[in-house]
Amino acid sequence: MSAIIEQFSAVLWNVVNRPSIVDFIDILLLTVVIYEVLVHIRHTRISQTIKGIVILLFATWASDMIGMRTIHALLAWVINAGPVLLIVLFQPEIRRILEELGTSAILDSGMRMQPISNTDLMIDEMVLALGNMARRRVGALIVIENKTPLTDVIATGTPVDGKVSQPLIENIFEPNTPLHDGAVVVRGERIMSAACLLHLSDTTGVGRDLGTRHRAGLGMSEVSDATVFIVSEETGIISMARGGQLTRHLDEDSLRKILHELYDKEGKEPARLALTVPRFNLRQRRRAAHDEPQADQEE
Repeated sequence: MSAIIEQFSAVLWNVVNRPSIVDFIDILLLTVVIYEVLVHIRHTRISQTIKGIVILLFATWASDMIGMRTIHALLAWVINAGPVLLIVLFQPEIRRILEELGTSAILDSGMRMQPISNTDLMIDEMVLALGNMARRRVGALIVIENKTPLTDVIATGTPVDGKVSQPLIENIFEPNTPLHDGAVVVRGERIMSAACLLHLSDTTGVGRDLGTRHRAGLGMSEVSDATVFIVSEETGIISMARGGQLTRHLDEDSLRKILHELYDKEGKEPARLALTVPRFNLRQRRRAAHDEPQADQEE
């Protein structure tokens, strides 16, 4: 502990007595790094662990000052072994932080979401499929890829590579069919794979009324920036998992707003406009987009 104090004192002396432009740049970069790390871990278990580490460091310092050598030696041993223990315990969270840093605005020029030909139509199809499955109480798990590539998750399922549509989604999750048990991964406007395997969340904040699908959706949102929609087979409730947080009881308007925030480049304004679209126009718009020549003949 005394070595740590001496190193800290040396760093503080250098900062106070020998500042230079390089030192200021060094401090600025360190501040940015610490800020980015705190932003990325604020919704993970690491944020709670940091509080425990601070308490442990304070206890180690206090035991050294008071003269409790046995307790100080034990705490010092725990601190020395701490980095290895943290890497083992929080491997998923560390992996997520590194992936998000690797897909930041500066480095992810080739990994942006691919442009979609008709955003409104695709959102209509997904909202209609989720609503139908909720009314019929058909369990579903839909993962929408964002900046973090989900290639490893896609590889665990059966390749589909089909355009997002209400009949395709409902057919995949139809009970007693080969692909209904598992998750669907959506990249852009295409369903890449079905029956994918997801890592279950081990968080203790999930209620007992939530089953494997909800834990799988939470687990996916904890290790990536994906947005996951879950339809409960028991209650028909539509939920969303994002950033390790679960939002339940979503209706058609909230689903449409969330999807527009994901896919629209203009921001939130198109999402508010989309909420005014009547529900009975969903099928009409889908038919018109898929069958435009026939519509022209009828007119």
